[in-house]
Amino acid sequence: MIPYPKIDPVLFSIGPIHVRWYGVMYVLGFIGSYFLLQKQERSKQIGLIGTAAQDLVFYLAVGVIAGGRLGYILFYEYMDLTAYIKNPLEIIATWHGGMSFHGGLIGCVITVWIFSRRRKMPFAAVADSTIVTCPVGLGLGRLGNFINGELLGHPSDLPWAMIYPGGGPISRHPTQLYEALAEGLLLFVIMWRLRKKPFKDGTMVGLFLVFYGIFRFIIEFFKEPDPQIGFLFTYFTMGQILCIGMIAAGVVLILYLNRKATALEVK
Repeated sequence: MIPYPKIDPVLFSIGPIHVRWYGVMYVLGFIGSYFLLQKQERSKQIGLIGTAAQDLVFYLAVGVIAGGRLGYILFYEYMDLTAYIKNPLEIIATWHGGMSFHGGLIGCVITVWIFSRRRKMPFAAVADSTIVTCPVGLGLGRLGNFINGELLGHPSDLPWAMIYPGGGPISRHPTQLYEALAEGLLLFVIMWRLRKKPFKDGTMVGLFLVFYGIFRFIIEFFKEPDPQIGFLFTYFTMGQILCIGMIAAGVVLILYLNRKATALEVK
């Protein structure tokens, strides 16, 4: 068993304002996306550099926060929607429950589409350049979850299991670190290497949906289900159900783009 490093979730405080590690991870993720966007050849071809890249990162921040919070409420708190209707301010209280990756992804798709329309840039190309940078923020976000001691894993007696402050006196899978490595580091390496392949615009988005969906689906087997939902269909978590939809959408998108490319070649 490895001792859990007790890191204060609050990095520093200024009066009533508390700056948390989790929020800092988000900021670092957006900064990373800004620089990685401009490193890509496709971004340079469509003019996604300089102020355009800055604007896109702002749109992404709005999409992640708004979509992530609304997604959490709709996907994970759907049985208590009346409480949010009675107290609308709870909708923006991200510190009460958190946010959903899948909701954040939907929010980003919407904001990238709006950005592309306003900038008159090809949506699929902008989406591809953007999605390649996402694993950086995902990995950092999972480290934030680890510092918060949340999203706990199942009990385990493996050598690297940890006893979390809020997880009782039993050792557990450090699933936040599993996700940081798989959805963050490994997925970034895969996407960064594939970005130079002569794929049709939009393919990178499809590949991201498939790879992320598979990694997250597998790791969910080691995580405790959300207490307010439990298991769905006896064995699966809400995260896994959403990942099945992601994988299916990714496969359909890739097949559609390949078929479209084949049809153009035939003509």
